[in-house]
Amino acid sequence: HSGERPHRCGHCGKGFGHGSELAKHQRLHSGQRPFSCGKCGKSFGWSSDLAVHQRVHTGERPFSCGECGKSF
Repeated sequence: HSGERPHRCGHCGKGFGHGSELAKHQRLHSGQRPFSCGKCGKSFGWSSDLAVHQRVHTGERPFSCGECGKSF
């Protein structure tokens, strides 16, 4: 809770409180994409982006418009 950010990115200087946060951030600079789709092989830097992409294959549309009801 101290607000200290001792882990610094060597590329841009941004600071992080935990080394794991720095490791995730460094994917922005390295282009690393460790999360791959099992259906088509497309890869992503973030697990959340993979989860959104997988809806392409499942047809899932978890959100709906409050005005017209159309899902997306």
